[in-house]
Amino acid sequence: MKIVRSRYLPWRGFDAINLFGVLFVHQGVYLSGELLNHERIHTAQMRELGFIFFYIIYFIEWTVRLAMRGRAYRGISFEREAYDNQRDLEYLSHRRHYAWLHHMRRKNTRHKKQHKKNRHFKKI
Repeated sequence: MKIVRSRYLPWRGFDAINLFGVLFVHQGVYLSGELLNHERIHTAQMRELGFIFFYIIYFIEWTVRLAMRGRAYRGISFEREAYDNQRDLEYLSHRRHYAWLHHMRRKNTRHKKQHKKNRHFKKI
């Protein structure tokens, strides 16, 4: 994966963006093993789908998730797979093809846990 330091890409709020297998990183951002692994997972996703189809599916899923509860970006199946496995630096060596599909079907348990935690408080 080629790494390009840039002042313009990615936009505010993000440290890096992977575009067609090229990682654009803000100047001064530390490239940790986790960040690199996260982006390498995205590159694997892009390669198995083809770059154009990856971005089409990514955009469609993001658009659908905008109307749903929660953060649309973090709910995207590609992002879920990458965030869930970014600490496992050996993940790509045992990753199954189309592993992101598992993350598309998986329900977001964070909301359910928060709901269970709050249900013990009664409204006054």
